[in-house]
Amino acid sequence: MNIHTYEKLWLVAAMVLIVGFIATITYGSVGLGIAMVDDSEDTLDPNEINDHEQFGDPGVVQVGENEYEAYVRAQTWTYNPNTIEVPENSEVTFYVTSPDVIHSFSLVGTNVNTMVIPGEVSSMTVEFDEPREYGVVCNEYCGQYHHDMEGTVEVVPEDEFDMTELSVDAPGEVTSGEEIEVAATVENGMLEDLETTVTADVGGEQFEEDVTVADSETVTFTVDAADLGEGDHDWTVTVDDYEESGQVTVTDGDDGGEDDE
Repeated sequence: MNIHTYEKLWLVAAMVLIVGFIATITYGSVGLGIAMVDDSEDTLDPNEINDHEQFGDPGVVQVGENEYEAYVRAQTWTYNPNTIEVPENSEVTFYVTSPDVIHSFSLVGTNVNTMVIPGEVSSMTVEFDEPREYGVVCNEYCGQYHHDMEGTVEVVPEDEFDMTELSVDAPGEVTSGEEIEVAATVENGMLEDLETTVTADVGGEQFEEDVTVADSETVTFTVDAADLGEGDHDWTVTVDDYEESGQVTVTDGDDGGEDDE
């Protein structure tokens, strides 16, 4: 069968385009370390997302060596968490959902761009090889302040990354005959135990305690209010680069007293 020269050229051009499309898809999904969006996740009740175990308090969780999961809640008109910090040389799987309207989760400078439907969980996996800051934007119109909906993914050097959280529970007021208890809770989101030191200053009283934190560890510092005396006293608790501070008031505890004559 005789094929015209122009037909041969068109056939060759078509084959080149097909090969080009296949190469582009392969590079986008493998070469850049980005997996296709997975729609196999369970659906959620949009009205209960704020109480969900992962999406109620979203953030980054370490699940393996250099492997992390980032849970993100997209809602009018913000992302929670608004800033996501992960280390370099890591593989991160993003899980994104919404409690209100349709949004998108688009990582500027990459081909990560997924629609976020209320109650459905979109997931995608990205490999981050070097420190860099990525913008996150919403490409689905979601209302009046759609243009303000943005976030950030910060890829930081491995030696600058940690998942330590510090919270402190302390009274605002005590009487002179009571004790002041300042309870510092250190949470460690890494798989490897955290060895650190908790230091505290309560009204000038100095404390220091070494702790090993697997998941969470609470250290309580106790001061006799009578030793500090009546008045306002500052307290500060420090763990590594994290610090919490506040103030406690010591009163004389005399609620009654004699009336003026």
